Amino acid sequence: MSRRPVDTGDPDRLYTITGGRSEATDDLDLVSLIVSECEPARGMQSEHVRILELCRRPAAVVEIAAELGLPVTVVRILVGDLLAMEKVTARHPRAAPAVAELPESSLLLEVLDGLRNL
Repeated sequence: MSRRPVDTGDPDRLYTITGGRSEATDDLDLVSLIVSECEPARGMQSEHVRILELCRRPAAVVEIAAELGLPVTVVRILVGDLLAMEKVTARHPRAAPAVAELPESSLLLEVLDGLRNL
């Protein structure tokens, strides 16, 4: 079984889709959830329309890329366009709490013992 390259899109097509841009202007993470805030408008780029349709329910950037069959970098640029137009909102993942903010292990063991005694 041979593996295919990840970015299988035609470079000319990808260049056209992004308007020649190669980097996203925002800091979208692969797991940032994107949610449509409106319906597609007449005259919108077809990829933007498809993203708005996919994001009627929250969808991660990586899911959008997989569904569209486009590289994640291209999708990040397209979603950035929609963010700038206020057509979508992004919900960034929460950072894990610092170890210092976690409860003491002795407290967790006491809770575990209490649950077992129920």
